[in-house]
Amino acid sequence: MVLELVAFDIETTGFGVDDEVTAVGFAVPMGVRVFVQTGGRDADDVASQVSDRVPVHVQVTAHPTERALFEAVGSFTEERLQDDDVLLVAFNGERWKGGFDLPFFRTRLARLEIEWPFRDVPYADLMPVITRRFNTTVTSSDGNDAGVVSDDLGDLAGVYDVLCDGRFSDVDPFVESAEAVTAFDEGRFADLVAHNAADVLRTRDLGRLAQWYCSKSEFSVKSLSPTVQR
Repeated sequence: MVLELVAFDIETTGFGVDDEVTAVGFAVPMGVRVFVQTGGRDADDVASQVSDRVPVHVQVTAHPTERALFEAVGSFTEERLQDDDVLLVAFNGERWKGGFDLPFFRTRLARLEIEWPFRDVPYADLMPVITRRFNTTVTSSDGNDAGVVSDDLGDLAGVYDVLCDGRFSDVDPFVESAEAVTAFDEGRFADLVAHNAADVLRTRDLGRLAQWYCSKSEFSVKSLSPTVQR
């Protein structure tokens, strides 16, 4: 049985323990689900703004605080992910700083004393299978007699553009992921959501590519269930 891929990605205000999660996105077969926190600011038109920019259905809900966002994500995972035949995937979502989604998520939940939402959910990081089982080396001329320069791509956008059709990169309003911090600070929530949607859609496409060309044994699948429920 092949599990249904659900891609996952978060946006934050930075890397520190006091920084907050500003958006959480999931790419599901019927489209994208994004939860965005506004810091108490108005974001009434964010859904309509995003629908004009993303070529798939995106359901967006805005939440005034990080706590409210986490509570909504918990309800979603309980209804949509737990006890279902899904595989949650992220791209480089495991290692701290190099890929920070799960470590950052855990820390913020712990500091707010909120229950872990991913119970009975299998998970796999796509970065190892993509970078080890596909050729992601690009070459270009350096402009002199030295010949060509090789670069092994490891970032989500770069790998996606090389291995997939690149269509969802056009959705992303940012050149660098760090721009998501500025967008939140400035209240540009539609840009933040569009970036998050682009990332989960790129992650989903890379996951499907890996399923088409790699064996199940290449995926390091593990359970995200906590040892003891809080």
